Amino acid sequence: MNQTAIAKLDLTNEPAFGPWLSQASILVIDDEPGMRNFLVKILKPRCRNVAEAANTEEASKILDAGHFDVVILDNIMPGKNGVDWLREQRKVGFFADAILITAFADLETAIRALQAGAVDFVLKPFRSNQILNAVARCIDRMRLRREIFLLRHELENNAKENKRRSQLLGHSKRITTIHDTLRRVAPLPSSVLISGESGTGKEVAARTLHSLSERADKAFVTVNCATIPADILGTELFGQVKNPHEDDAERREGLFQHANGGTLFLDEITDLPLDLQGVLLRAIEEKKIRPVGSKREIPIDVRFVFASNTDLLAAVEAGQFRADLFYRINVLQIEMPPLRDRIDDVQELADKFMQEISFELAVKPLNISSAIRRGFMRYDWPGNVRELRNLIERSLILGEFPPDFEGVAEDGSFVIDDTLQSVERQHILRVLEECGGNRAEAARRLGVSRKTVDRKCAMWNE
Repeated sequence: MNQTAIAKLDLTNEPAFGPWLSQASILVIDDEPGMRNFLVKILKPRCRNVAEAANTEEASKILDAGHFDVVILDNIMPGKNGVDWLREQRKVGFFADAILITAFADLETAIRALQAGAVDFVLKPFRSNQILNAVARCIDRMRLRREIFLLRHELENNAKENKRRSQLLGHSKRITTIHDTLRRVAPLPSSVLISGESGTGKEVAARTLHSLSERADKAFVTVNCATIPADILGTELFGQVKNPHEDDAERREGLFQHANGGTLFLDEITDLPLDLQGVLLRAIEEKKIRPVGSKREIPIDVRFVFASNTDLLAAVEAGQFRADLFYRINVLQIEMPPLRDRIDDVQELADKFMQEISFELAVKPLNISSAIRRGFMRYDWPGNVRELRNLIERSLILGEFPPDFEGVAEDGSFVIDDTLQSVERQHILRVLEECGGNRAEAARRLGVSRKTVDRKCAMWNE
């Protein structure tokens, strides 16, 4: 059969076939030398690797020796036809995308090809652009599958990480009471307001509430009202049908829609502009939102959790927060205690953070000495749990805790003792800690006798 009757080489005004075609590896299977030569001629200059086979038996051997992204397969060949061979290959392990080429266009062949695992169907005669487009689609589809898989894998890992971090740690009386409250309110649809100083774990409490609810397998969406510029906050929250200032602007879903079925956590709620406070109040009461530029309202199913590190009632009295919105969201308020008021939890938190962060940074955990632990218990932690976590991370990076923590006074202030005796003591004890308490090894590193180290430790009651 004349090659030009089967396919037409058309390289005039050739379109772009995407950025990934040049990285593709292609196998061409056809019993007609003219067709194989034609396909190799148009593919080889554009692809990383192009191989060819005259029959399915030869193709099987080539596939056993290497991987290909796309296989271009003729259906009618002597011996075994392309569809039957493809079905067999799928069963033994064939992961390439297959494009079936044939001169006989009938519905039954097309259905059998799709059932066998072909992803595209090209009829003879075809132009070069048709086959190049088909290959480019396969490569794009392959990359998209990989990206989706990796994104899902990343999302699963993030979900596990969020679940691990969504546990409210501690066994002090205040935290135990909060745990009980969260478990009690979790099955209910009621809004929850979480207040407390910065760094006390308001978002962790919100995630704990979400994980205990029936919405745990749905989205948990966090919105920090203080970090999003006021002029775009409405679009971010409620979405947008079309931006009148952008001719090519498309419909954009807001965070309310992304949280549909799940939980929407609005942090720093006092920073929400007054005009949006009214829109939020209507959304809470009517369970509907209206995207910017839309004439149609969209029903939503969202569990609202709010947080603030300022006195909301004082903000209402100052005219900075709507009173009707305050009373609408203040159904149940949970006050997160500062770390200084739950000091019994510091040891557990420090150990947990040490375990988590050392794993994340892939470094060896530091030993938290008794002196450092006493300093932790005496310090008042103005930055709360966040400050403790940051201290652990910083110490892991530097390889040691700040020596000041060994000198925290009973009132929580730092006692800086820079006398020669104090510096000597801190240095010797630090070397001893690095040696796991081995005084002989510590003496060797310090360049002193073992008796000197024993005498110093006895003097310090260590």
